[in-house]
Amino acid sequence: MSTVVTPTKDVDADVPAPVVAEDLAAVFATKERPSRPGPLSASVTFGWRAMLKIKHVPEQLFDVTAFPIMMTLMFTYLFGGALAGSTSEYLQFVLPGIMVQSIVMITMYTGVSLNNDIERGVFDRFRTLPIWRPAALVGMILGDLLRYVLASTVIMAVGLILGFRPDGGVLGVLAGIALLVVFSFAFSWIWTMFGLLLRSEKSVMGVSMMVLFPLTFLSNVFVDPKTMPGWLQAFVDVNPITHLVSAVRDLMDGDYATTETLWVLLFSAAFVAVFGTLTMRLYNRK
Repeated sequence: MSTVVTPTKDVDADVPAPVVAEDLAAVFATKERPSRPGPLSASVTFGWRAMLKIKHVPEQLFDVTAFPIMMTLMFTYLFGGALAGSTSEYLQFVLPGIMVQSIVMITMYTGVSLNNDIERGVFDRFRTLPIWRPAALVGMILGDLLRYVLASTVIMAVGLILGFRPDGGVLGVLAGIALLVVFSFAFSWIWTMFGLLLRSEKSVMGVSMMVLFPLTFLSNVFVDPKTMPGWLQAFVDVNPITHLVSAVRDLMDGDYATTETLWVLLFSAAFVAVFGTLTMRLYNRK
């Protein structure tokens, strides 16, 4: 009886060699790992993202072009003859105020945009990135600075066409716009807090308008506070918008060393310190 001998199969020949971590690193990591972006770099990147959103949705520029033009024309010709006797004289008084009112009201869209990104889950992805934590919020506000500058330019151009002639010249106008942009950057932190705190865009917009209307209209934007009742003057005198309007008027008139400018800078620092801190606490817990 013969015995059939079957060839044995080398088991080790078909078993692949174990994959080592160094081998994977050699395959996938062809270059050195990029360094972690710094706070400034990350913030600028998110600011560029905010500007790209305007590029893809140009309708967002309506509030910084058509709205300021409408406000300037409407209030100049509506109140000019009744309050100052002529539209040209009233324009010299009211244009810096309209500029402040328009830009400050635009700041609320920072909170609306933030709330929209949160609802869509975008900020959940940002929080997983190895970047400076406040970069997404700071970058969003930096991107909105372009909107503030654009709106200020539009209002000034319309004012010059209508006959506005600032005594401070180009330097005074640039100083006034710069101060307004600094204040608007600080003021925007209020709306980022509401954007994190409230549940919907409509809620953010509703609360923002409820805050902005008393601040902008109960001020010295349109009339001299001396014509107001005493109880109303008490509020107007401590209103930060009143100090901002006075400071912008002073700068555009060529008066650079005023206490109003100092007050505006103090208000701006306080807004960033208080509402920036509250915003980051909400952002870390959300």
